[in-house]
Amino acid sequence: MDKLNEKTRERTPVKLGEVNFTPILIALLVGFIIVAIFVILRRRSAGRRDFLLTGLSEAGKSAIFMQLVHGKFPETFTSIKENVGEYYSGQQAATRLVDIPGHYRVRDKCFELHKRNAKGIVFVVDSVSVQKDIRDVADFLYTILSDSATQPCSVLILCNKQDQTTAKSSQVIKTLLEKELHTVRDTRSRKLQSVGDDEVNKPIVLGKPGRDFEFAHISQQVQFVESSAKDNQLKQLTQWIDRLL
Repeated sequence: MDKLNEKTRERTPVKLGEVNFTPILIALLVGFIIVAIFVILRRRSAGRRDFLLTGLSEAGKSAIFMQLVHGKFPETFTSIKENVGEYYSGQQAATRLVDIPGHYRVRDKCFELHKRNAKGIVFVVDSVSVQKDIRDVADFLYTILSDSATQPCSVLILCNKQDQTTAKSSQVIKTLLEKELHTVRDTRSRKLQSVGDDEVNKPIVLGKPGRDFEFAHISQQVQFVESSAKDNQLKQLTQWIDRLL
């Protein structure tokens, strides 16, 4: 009889009111949240289509802009405001190239205006004067890399003016920058500690705490290449842009 009752209970259908829908609802809610996050991130990524040319004045940014957008090299071209143009690469769709002025009085404002639309950032370095200007170069580069808006961006350090005999190689420039960025990071970390933790939009501290600064330790993918705008040696730059399109 007990066995019969047990089989009867097993065959008795479960009433709708007895089903626990809580796990199902939780699973659906989690799935909805995941899909929503994916859509938001995809839209944000899709909205980033600009490539920013940044760096100090006289590094050759505007000359590179003119070569890529207009196919010509200007004799003198000093920017006091950003230059914006469409860049076409073979069969790829056009993308927007933005030349950010290098002068310290205007560059921060221009960069702030365009940074959230950036898909890639090209930081142009004067390979001839880099050792003399290393502190200013590293300080501006640190500002760009530590900005929360640039974390999704790929970064190219373009060592320009390689047509000149006194130009430093990309490997030498990388070593110089890593050493100087370590100093800049320490200086800025002390400033952040002095203002406390309530500051809004606090920049990111780059690298690993207690370790020498290395580009390999930061979130952005950073690559170094050499170029010469004067000789139109920009193939590595255009290949880098093509890969990101």
